[in-house]
Amino acid sequence: MPVSVPSTQSDPLPSHPTYAGDRAFLSMERRHPDIRWDAGGVAYLSGPPPSLADLRAYVGFRLSKLPLLTSRVEGGSRRPRWRPDADFSIDRHVHEVVAEGPEGWDAALHTALNAPFAPGTYWGVWLVHGHAPDEYALCYRFHHACQDGSAAAMTFRTMLGEGEPSARPVPGKGRLAGLPRRVGTAVGLAAMFMAGSLTVPGRRPVVPFAPTGERRLWRGRVPADALRRVGSARGGSAHDAHLAALAGALSAWSARSGVPLPRVTALLPVDARRPDEEQTWGNRCIALPLELPVRTAPDRGARPQDGDSPLRRLEHVMATTRRLRGEAWRQAFQDLVRLMPDRPAQWYLRRMLSPRVTQVMATSMPVADKGSLGNTQVTGVALLPLLVPGHLFGVGLSFFGSWAEVAFVSDRALPLGELLPELWEQAVGELEGASAPE
Repeated sequence: MPVSVPSTQSDPLPSHPTYAGDRAFLSMERRHPDIRWDAGGVAYLSGPPPSLADLRAYVGFRLSKLPLLTSRVEGGSRRPRWRPDADFSIDRHVHEVVAEGPEGWDAALHTALNAPFAPGTYWGVWLVHGHAPDEYALCYRFHHACQDGSAAAMTFRTMLGEGEPSARPVPGKGRLAGLPRRVGTAVGLAAMFMAGSLTVPGRRPVVPFAPTGERRLWRGRVPADALRRVGSARGGSAHDAHLAALAGALSAWSARSGVPLPRVTALLPVDARRPDEEQTWGNRCIALPLELPVRTAPDRGARPQDGDSPLRRLEHVMATTRRLRGEAWRQAFQDLVRLMPDRPAQWYLRRMLSPRVTQVMATSMPVADKGSLGNTQVTGVALLPLLVPGHLFGVGLSFFGSWAEVAFVSDRALPLGELLPELWEQAVGELEGASAPE
């Protein structure tokens, strides 16, 4: 018998407005029902796995703190809202995949990555176990119309998290006196990014494989302090170091796989929530393009190989991200997310997701200091970024505990995709060596 989660007078299920980003993803789903618009994450835990019935009971209990996860979209295509789903059932959202012994782990995990959602649902949790008596994983996936990465991280912290997450940069509370200037800045930024997307070559890049439609996940990790040291040594951030290492990994991957990469532009989601916006539902981010310095030119008078040096890549990345961290720009991102009308928002998102404009989705997220489920402990977290048709891959960097964990998600046919985490780890090491004081 399905387990339901009834509402009560003390904990009513709220109605919640959709945002322009939500409506943009819903519109793309209607236009392209054959494309998967889901993202998510995998939590790896040590200890004996729960039974499926116990996990369903646990998730149902935690949903009292996540009422919007029991909502469905209603109201047509113009101004839909998230409303309580009277037919909500845990059984349709929480599932199980059992590995056939130690050798079946990979197949079981990728079954969870590729399983369709139950009809009428927007998210799902898959319990993956059977490969070892004291290890298991929870794969959480959601339709991107429901959540962005920041909202999903908040969901993780509510379900499994312990301790305080790393601080996320947010703009301060806006003042009406500066509203005209803020509007001008926001409109100017939108025009700049839109104009930039129109100047890229018109011919669609050729994906170096025939897509199978099956996603694969490859992971790597380095101490989080390694990325922080590299970034801070040059006046940047751990995220800057990650992007520079990603560019280095792509350069090495291109040489190993034989896939030419004359230009690679990453799409970076930037959280635009206000300090008081901590809800675990909806899209409150803006996606920005950043050209990765996979191939960089050396300074005049320098040796040719200096153009591809790790520090050169880092400086190239920081030249762009330094502006993104400024208070005026962050306030403008917030204003754009709140005020952009539906049609421009939908056009902008479709344009930025186009492989003519961007070729890699690259997201970065502080997840939590630690996590647990009962007596079992979370040992690692892998993000599952949106995999856009025509993109090479999506890459997610999660900060969990003392580790920075990188996850590459791509179609199974990507040539030598399994090498990407190792190449990224090597590129981080090269940045560390180049940044060390002499």
